[in-house]
Amino acid sequence: EKTRFDFAHDSPMTPEQIVRVEDLVNRQILANEATAAQVMAFDDAVKGGAMALFGEKYGDTVRVLDIGFSRELCGGTHVRRTGDIGLFKITAESGVAAGVRRVEAITGENALHWVQQLSASANQVAALVKSTVTHAPDRVAQLQDQVKLLERELDQARAKLSKGKGSALADRAQTLDGGVKVLIESVEGADPKSLRAMVDQLKDKLACAVVLLATVADGKVSLVAGVTPDVVDKIKAGDLVGHVAQLVAGKGGGRPDMAMGGGTDPDGLPAALQSATAWAREQLGAH
Repeated sequence: EKTRFDFAHDSPMTPEQIVRVEDLVNRQILANEATAAQVMAFDDAVKGGAMALFGEKYGDTVRVLDIGFSRELCGGTHVRRTGDIGLFKITAESGVAAGVRRVEAITGENALHWVQQLSASANQVAALVKSTVTHAPDRVAQLQDQVKLLERELDQARAKLSKGKGSALADRAQTLDGGVKVLIESVEGADPKSLRAMVDQLKDKLACAVVLLATVADGKVSLVAGVTPDVVDKIKAGDLVGHVAQLVAGKGGGRPDMAMGGGTDPDGLPAALQSATAWAREQLGAH
């Protein structure tokens, strides 16, 4: 039904090596040679080329099995001919310890069923990508290239949208005594990457400012805060994000000038932003 074999090797087997091993075994199976077993003295068996496994204990007399090109010391039950095995297919190769690799394989009907299932999966993939099984890998590669291109175009569109939203948000900043501007707002339809871009843009536009933007997506809150260099001695972005994150069942932190965070309580976001505004004014000494 299945087999596994551990062996000393200093690196993973390559796909080519796995195919080579399968070829070696399946050629012996196709040759359909008869197997032979005989009992003889241990020393004579080893001299005759029988393989003794490390760690096994053998008596004075041993059972020697010849199967295909293999001669081993083994007391187990075996097929009468190599062809009885039917088909040999390696299904996994992995590392089990330093310098030790493991191959797992199946034979006979199990191997046939495995190949049939693999063929069915390959046909399904080919149908999904509107290709033949033979050309499916090339078609998948083409689709991956298209996805990467679309992702770049989407990032560019988001950046453009963020720039427009950032300009509009700048007008909502509160100017405190001393000229420091505070902007703490929730933005719809944004993601953490676009939030960060907006915060950077707003810091440049407002010049002397404390900015915190939040958005909700998939039931989670994302937070990004930024503080311009001339204000970090009074308030730090990491502290601001941490304050808000705690109020939305999350956490956050980062550098004094830029920090990120998140939470799992979107319903608490409006109150958290109000609290953040009051907290920022207090840190800045504004009334």
